[in-house]
Amino acid sequence: MKYRDYQVDIIEKGTQILKDKSLLYLAMEVRTGKTITALGICEKMDIKDVLFITKKKAIESIESDYKEMGYKFNLDVINYESLHKIEPGLYYDVIICDEAHSMGAFPKPSKRAKQVKDLLMRYQCNLILLSGTPSPESFSQMYHQVYGHPKNPYRGYKNFYRWADDYVIVKQKHINGFRINDYSSGVEGKILESMSPYTINYSQQEAGFTSSIEENVLIVPMHSSTYRLCNRLQKNLVLQGNNDAVLADTGVKLMSKLHQMYSGTVILESGNIWKLDHTKANFIDMKFEKNKIAIFYKFKAELDILKDVFGDRLTTDLQEFGKDHKKNIALQIVSGREGISLRDADYIVYFNIDFSATSYWQSRDRMTTKNRESNKVFWVFSKNGIEEKIYRRVIEKKNYTLKHFKQDLLTLF
Repeated sequence: MKYRDYQVDIIEKGTQILKDKSLLYLAMEVRTGKTITALGICEKMDIKDVLFITKKKAIESIESDYKEMGYKFNLDVINYESLHKIEPGLYYDVIICDEAHSMGAFPKPSKRAKQVKDLLMRYQCNLILLSGTPSPESFSQMYHQVYGHPKNPYRGYKNFYRWADDYVIVKQKHINGFRINDYSSGVEGKILESMSPYTINYSQQEAGFTSSIEENVLIVPMHSSTYRLCNRLQKNLVLQGNNDAVLADTGVKLMSKLHQMYSGTVILESGNIWKLDHTKANFIDMKFEKNKIAIFYKFKAELDILKDVFGDRLTTDLQEFGKDHKKNIALQIVSGREGISLRDADYIVYFNIDFSATSYWQSRDRMTTKNRESNKVFWVFSKNGIEEKIYRRVIEKKNYTLKHFKQDLLTLF
């Protein structure tokens, strides 16, 4: 492994920004090599100790890159959910936050954003943020990504609300009869300008990627019993069995339960899983029998259905998937959408779809490499179900919400 020419240039520029500002945002699109570029900057600065925070599934790949490149600094790689395990006596010169947009919740900071801030206060160290989509849903997501660093461009603001006075067009929306402030309309130009001295942007096109993504929607008729159950739940808001029930007594519950059921599973009130329809899994197995595929699923019970059908031809381990040409892989959308490569797959196949536009745009790009000319993605939707309605929203970079569901409800089976 060695640096590409553009990575060498970014390492030079990034090193200077980090020396000057102590804060650097590498906004490099997926597959352009954010990880080794960030590690290359640490090497060039003669850093001694680095903490790399990422998703659990990406840890092994990052540690492999570190060993292969032969870096001299010490590297600890940890996932966001394990930050509380960091020993108090440790010290780091640089913290690298992978998929930094995941810290962008607003108006209140998320737990992980507060934990990273605590670490930065403890170490008073450099910070490198990595993301291919720094503001995937709103430019207001920028504030809590950087607020923990003492030299961030918004350090003069006490909190998000005071920052929003200058950087957000605050609107009002009605929820359950109450008027609340909507802070999602961050002022794009002003926020990008304020972050510009700290940011290096780099696209796949600039890196020489020429691959395209072809999307195919496959419609599958589910068992007639599935439609009858969905119809009953929609009308009665409950499915009562002898010892258990499916309860949908709020709009959010109804949206979630129908989302589950149209793909063949549902969580009962007891917490048990009802696997009511294997149609989608059987269809995927037959349709892609001769291909090596990566399957994204939404709900954990869907993995059980896939295992029922695929048996030992299915794995959830990336290394096993890469080594065994007979293995397909199944990944939950949220955990698999970032920080991993599915370049060994012939196709990506979606068993279900997430409500998040971020999940849509990031997960579909997992097969992209510089030398791959085209990628095929297949969406498997139930006929007359909810998935296609969600799809129409997320391709417009909009999350699917309860408001959309209520509008669509009358057109469901």
